[in-house]
Amino acid sequence: MDILRNLNKAQKMAVETIEGPLLILAGAGSGKTKVLVSKAAYLLQEKIVKPGNILAITFTNKAANEMRERMEKMTGISSRNMWIGTFHSICVRILRRESEHCAFDSNFVIYDDHDQQVLIKKCLQELGFDDKKYNARAVSANISKAKNLLLTPYMYLTEASNEWEENIGKIYELYQKRLANNNAVDFDDLIMCTVKLFEQNPQVLQIYQNRFQYILVDEYQDTNTSQYTFINLLAASKKNICAVGDPDQSIYGWRGADIKNILSFEKDYENCRVIKLEQNYRSTKNILSASNSVIANNIQRKEKDLWTEAEDGELIHYHELPDDRSEAAFVVETIELLRRMHGYEYKNFAIIYRTHTQSRVLEDALVKYKLPYKIFGGQRFYERKEIKDTLAYLRLLINPTDEIALARIINEPKRSIGASTWQKLETSARAKDISVYNALDDEATLDTLTPSARKNVLGFYNMMEELKNKVNKISMAELLNELWQVTGYKKALEKNDPIAGEARLENLMEFVAAAVDFENTAKLAEVSDEEDALANEATLENFLAQISLATDMDNWEDNQNFVSLLTMHATKGLEFPVVFMTGLEEKIFPHSRSLLDETEMEEERRLCYVAMTRAEKLLYMTRAKSRNIYGNYQSMQESRFIKEIPETYLDAHCIDFAPIRSRYEYKNLDKTNHLFTGRAKPNYQGNTNVQLINIGDKVQHAKFGVGVVVQVQGKGDDIQLNIAFPGQGIKVLMQKYAPLKKV
Repeated sequence: MDILRNLNKAQKMAVETIEGPLLILAGAGSGKTKVLVSKAAYLLQEKIVKPGNILAITFTNKAANEMRERMEKMTGISSRNMWIGTFHSICVRILRRESEHCAFDSNFVIYDDHDQQVLIKKCLQELGFDDKKYNARAVSANISKAKNLLLTPYMYLTEASNEWEENIGKIYELYQKRLANNNAVDFDDLIMCTVKLFEQNPQVLQIYQNRFQYILVDEYQDTNTSQYTFINLLAASKKNICAVGDPDQSIYGWRGADIKNILSFEKDYENCRVIKLEQNYRSTKNILSASNSVIANNIQRKEKDLWTEAEDGELIHYHELPDDRSEAAFVVETIELLRRMHGYEYKNFAIIYRTHTQSRVLEDALVKYKLPYKIFGGQRFYERKEIKDTLAYLRLLINPTDEIALARIINEPKRSIGASTWQKLETSARAKDISVYNALDDEATLDTLTPSARKNVLGFYNMMEELKNKVNKISMAELLNELWQVTGYKKALEKNDPIAGEARLENLMEFVAAAVDFENTAKLAEVSDEEDALANEATLENFLAQISLATDMDNWEDNQNFVSLLTMHATKGLEFPVVFMTGLEEKIFPHSRSLLDETEMEEERRLCYVAMTRAEKLLYMTRAKSRNIYGNYQSMQESRFIKEIPETYLDAHCIDFAPIRSRYEYKNLDKTNHLFTGRAKPNYQGNTNVQLINIGDKVQHAKFGVGVVVQVQGKGDDIQLNIAFPGQGIKVLMQKYAPLKKV
């Protein structure tokens, strides 16, 4: 029973409760991942349940991989037969297995956001709609919302109440037809099509109900209607479902998540048992108490008494600054102060904000101070042009009907197949009711082209046919290198832009590394079930599916030493020793759109709770009195969430801090005024004999005179300063021994 050894009483109870419906209310930092892993391990080792009879659904690929690795380490049993993954990855496996019951073939491709919008723009053009009035991104969002609610185009059109909604319904209808023509699905289709598969084919549903005897669902509070329906269909037979979540951490309502799913779980399943995980293992008492004070203002929640045995810790550091540039400067200087005085590493810090637009000024400050950082939520590796081009080639090799992929690369690199040629190919294909790819070697179609265009189109077709014959016959690394060579893609990169081309070629090599890793992982898989073996096989289809389902956070590496910049939504599931919550102002956080809607305001408050509970040791909350919004400085009011934190948990200061003009004009952090009288200043413990000197400070040296600090290295007694003295160059001095005095 080693599995239960390190669990507290509530955790142990949650693991040992096997039969029937179970709701685990897991507070922030209460060890829910540990419980999920232990529960799966307990089923395998103590209850002798076969791995293939367990379904575990997580909300990220990273969480799925972590669960798989920890469970194998705990039990020594391979998890390859066990279905562990996100809703989307699980549904991909089911749809590939059951494609004979679907409107697409098993080699279907998955369109990402960019592919969706390209296809929607083509639909707008085909229908003659103004793409300014019907913005592709907005149309895509409405279609996504409809699919999450399981509304077909017909159902959407039936419920339309105005002309705009009717036209969205028409676009949705054509969009689905074009997806079918391309043998493609989008992300929302993966779940909606699986639900439709189960509802229209009871015998198929029964197969999976019998297979999945035990169902574990993480982050249940963030499920939308389609996910909720999918899970309940599978659990309807045996009802051995364990839902883990926390209503206080439901923060994805804007993308369809419905908090009512977890709040009504006990009504959905009679004789449901509820177990609360209330001991927090992450944060200090002050951080936890302040977080509890904020979330207590919400009505839509289930009561929990979250507590911790950890020390009180420092009070929450709340700072008001003159403007957003001062706020950014303060955050960066404080990071350097804590790093040098307390020995923190850059990876211990997270700077979080409500909206992506806030990151620019923070990034400017980090660049000026030369601090290593990474913005999460920016351009992903698989979204780079050279990678997207390569993926389009690969998609076309396994699915020639994918017109979005074909349109992207038929003239990439340049091979004199222009827009007019493509238009003729597309028109002919539509008239003949064939795919554009099949039109490439159609004699009647080729006769409509100029001799040179005919030659180029036929040459492209023959090249792709030769590559198709090599798929699954050679390794992926060999296929990629062959592809880049015969298409001339690598050569074009080197020729067209030698400087940028070098970086892009490096990305291609990294892509090869990803393919090799995928193949090696598949070779190590020991899968007894024949169909599961196919799902884990090192095929091009499986490789492309894995890439399509990848997210930015899957690349999170704890051993990389950089400051993390990310939105509050992106912090879900993460934790850091030191967290900076920036932009605590009305209309920024809470967001302006939530001010008149109590339901949205409660979600904003939950987001604040999630953000606060990411901090382990230190939590800084900052706000700017004025902020540059769309080119104009506006006066900002303090966020209501600050007012919801009792003063006993806050160490609050108003800081006289100059905006950043150059890195030599930062004012000293000591010039602070307490917002609450009687509060002591932060007690920074370190070598008090060494004066705090920052980049940009002016210092007086007994011999060299007055200079400016341009670089600070080391920490504690080993701090080394690079100081620029006018007319004497840069001197490198040990701060502990140099006769220095700040000016």
